[in-house]
Amino acid sequence: MGTDKELITAQNLAKALDLSVETIWRYTREKRIPFVALSNKQYRYKHKDVIKALTGAVHERAAVYSTETAKKLTYQDYLELPEEPGFRIEILEGMVVKEPSPNVSHQRVLRRLLRVLEDYFSEVDPEGEVFIAPLDVTFYDTTVVQPDIFYVAGEQKRIVKDERVDGPPTMVVEVISPSSGRKDRLQKMKIYQKVKIQHYWLVNPGERAFECFGLIHGVYALLAAGLDEDIIEHPMFPGLSISLQELWKR
Repeated sequence: MGTDKELITAQNLAKALDLSVETIWRYTREKRIPFVALSNKQYRYKHKDVIKALTGAVHERAAVYSTETAKKLTYQDYLELPEEPGFRIEILEGMVVKEPSPNVSHQRVLRRLLRVLEDYFSEVDPEGEVFIAPLDVTFYDTTVVQPDIFYVAGEQKRIVKDERVDGPPTMVVEVISPSSGRKDRLQKMKIYQKVKIQHYWLVNPGERAFECFGLIHGVYALLAAGLDEDIIEHPMFPGLSISLQELWKR
């Protein structure tokens, strides 16, 4: 297909063609454009060959992969998406959503909270498990998420498969990054409520805020919350105590 110098990434190709990267991925899966397959789902393209293949194709805006203009993606489609270094990719009700990889503050909070939850649930539910991203969680075959932390109770361990968790965990925790606030608070909250995840926690290191939502009559209600140096004590988890001062420290 030419020399390596002639080959470009999906990101550069999308920019050159005024298309979204997700559309380039879709065209690659459908073999509508020529490409060179490298290792680990990495692909490269030759601009002039792609132009020839797409002659007459209608351009789209480069921002959004919309379920109104393309078919809903499934878990199998997700498995075939090329990896994109520096981004986390999920499918929310059939639509590809990507965001930059977490920053250092996010990872510090994640690690400390994971330690607290593992210690607690190992005592109250030895058969349960606490997991951390990246690990796929699937709902209805058209949603694939990678929650920052989630807890699968011992009584529901049947949903834990070899390569993913297929079904709603008992608890999901999302640590909000600057780029993920809208997704975590709106899109994901709606999905988690729909699939009846009993507990959804939002942790915001930037705002030093911690919110614990619980499913009450099918709708999320705020059951516990704290700011700055508060201590979180959840009414549904006796004995669980989370020091926000310890969580936020550098």
